[in-house]
Amino acid sequence: MAYNWSSILNTFHQKTTSDNPNGGIQFVSELKQELLKKLSKKTKRNTILYFSSFLDKQSADAAINDKDMNALMENVYNLDRSKGLDLILHTPGGDLAATEQIIHYLHAAFDHEIRAIIPQMAMSAGAMIAVSCKSIMMGKQSCLGPFDPQFNGVPCQSAIREFDNAVEDVKKRPESLGLWQAIISRLNPTFLTLCDQASKLSEEVTEKILSANQFADAVKQKIKETFTDNSVSKIHNRHIDREQCKSVGLNIEDLEEDQDMQDLILGIHHCCMILSENCTVVKIVENNIGGGYLCNHLIPITEQS
Repeated sequence: MAYNWSSILNTFHQKTTSDNPNGGIQFVSELKQELLKKLSKKTKRNTILYFSSFLDKQSADAAINDKDMNALMENVYNLDRSKGLDLILHTPGGDLAATEQIIHYLHAAFDHEIRAIIPQMAMSAGAMIAVSCKSIMMGKQSCLGPFDPQFNGVPCQSAIREFDNAVEDVKKRPESLGLWQAIISRLNPTFLTLCDQASKLSEEVTEKILSANQFADAVKQKIKETFTDNSVSKIHNRHIDREQCKSVGLNIEDLEEDQDMQDLILGIHHCCMILSENCTVVKIVENNIGGGYLCNHLIPITEQS
């Protein structure tokens, strides 16, 4: 069968019957595992899928967090680590500390022989994981996102910049003090200090991953400007496409160069998206030898009037 979205979805609906309401879910889950095995056989590398349902579900577990370490340990177990790793990523990002540990763990496990594959989106901390890899495979539709640090949903650099602007404005125009007091007073104690610390940690982790990939200083500077400076990216959910990633010096492979590879990877992604839309799964972490981890979203029961 074809691995395009409509073909998989049509078969999903055909398999979902009153006698077997979970038939479609079972079909898509089994097809996903079959495609992971085929992909690994083609590349002769290990494959781990890390997929988040963040486009369909609002859940804290959709983000990268410390629970993911258990999921990744389960999936690395029993793999032949000498074969390297293809890491298929679809994620909104998440916790920086958890991301730093995940990067350290995976690179230690596979001796830095990791390729990130981005079928659609790897944002924020997910982009940081991708940039840490030896190479990144992207399609025309793929994107990474800036990984400038956020604290409680607030861009740290913007918060610090606004405070600095306030100080300068009050020096030049003392009459603006009342306005800035009203704005700054809304911040919690130590908020700016925490923003500063988060910014410094982000810079430290970014420098570490770029140095590990032995980028030249000029390339490192371009990558930092594009991914970590929000005065350049403007917004945290900015989509940085494949050509932009190439232009700053990242090692990018084109997904379209191998049609069979593209079909397998996008087929896996379509399976995940269909599962995301039709069941409670929030996160899928799975490998090519049958190891897997699912995180489900518990739907609250509401009283019917």
